[in-house]
Parts: sequence; structure tokens; C-alpha cells
Amino acid sequence: MKIETFTERCIGAGNCVAVSAKYFDLDEEGIVVINQEDVQSGDEAEVERAVDMCPAMAIELSLNRITS
Repeated sequence: MKIETFTERCIGAGNCVAVSAKYFDLDEEGIVVINQEDVQSGDEAEVERAVDMCPAMAIELSLNRITS
């Protein structure tokens, strides 16, 4: 899984950081930044909860797809 953020939607609620500071932080303006883009095995539920807790829907998850 890969984390994608939409900073233009972010309202700086900080729910993502409260749930998963390993993956999310807020910059000096209170906008979400990603600490680690690729979700490690075992952390999926934590990151999914952070995504679900975002009131602005500024975070999404995508599956890593291998293309050939």
C-alpha cells in the first residue's frame, strides 16, 4: 500500500498524526506531510484508521501495482 495526500484538502485537524505519527506529520502551516509513503506490513490497519479519521478526506491509500 502507498499513501497519497491531497494537501489542498487538508484542514489541519491532525487526526492522522494522532493515530499514526510514524506515517504522518503536520508542517509549519498545519498541513499534512507524509513521513513514510510505503505502508509496512503489519501497519495497514493503523494507516487505514488514520485515513478514515481525516475529516477532509485529504489522505488516500493505493495498492502498489507492478507493471511490466
